[in-house]
Amino acid sequence: MLPYLTATLYAPFASFGGLAVGERRGSERHPTRSALIGLLGAALGTDRADEAAQHALAQGYGFATQTLASGRLLTDYHTAQMPGARGKRRFATRREELQAAELGTVLTSRDYRTDALFSLALWPREAAPFTLQAIANALKTPRYTLCLGRKSCPLGLPLAPRITDHPSAVAALHAHWHTEPRPPEAAIRRALHAAPGEITLDRSDAGDAAPVRVEFIRDQPLSRRRWQFGLREAAILRGGA
Repeated sequence: MLPYLTATLYAPFASFGGLAVGERRGSERHPTRSALIGLLGAALGTDRADEAAQHALAQGYGFATQTLASGRLLTDYHTAQMPGARGKRRFATRREELQAAELGTVLTSRDYRTDALFSLALWPREAAPFTLQAIANALKTPRYTLCLGRKSCPLGLPLAPRITDHPSAVAALHAHWHTEPRPPEAAIRRALHAAPGEITLDRSDAGDAAPVRVEFIRDQPLSRRRWQFGLREAAILRGGA
């Protein structure tokens, strides 16, 4: 038996960035590892530019999520103006940039998932920089605003973390679903017709469980400052009550 921290992830809008190709910013169907590490970092007050602290979070914890309601896909379109070829010129402010000649308009799109609901299980690895209790305290009283993906996606429910012992992450998620939810969460579950669906975790953490499929996701943080991410092998397991 090992200790696991479980919590509920819900937001009216959520977005879990995948590969950014051209002017389109898509979203994965479930929380990415980078998004969950960012959630921890925001709660703990870890600076995004602090490479050592970010690396410690990335290496120190395991994550598993279960989809309870996948949400509906929503695409938002943006326009942005910027100068053409800049050469060696650098702009000190956005105002200077907009005053440049020959501004061009770029159309971009961003995908979101509306009313997405997930369960989270988190556990420490050998090099974990914080105890589960310290993380639970931070999730209850976060240093920065917590979001489900992008900064424009604040949480719609308190995380209400709990620490309990289980033989595996799958068992922790199973127990989380069967624990009596708080009234706001119970109402959201009913409204979204929530049901325990697919479980996503690192393939190395799946143990003897046979995955429905394996996905290669580029969401393992390598450098937050340079915004670089490595591939991760994720096992998708069948859910169920």
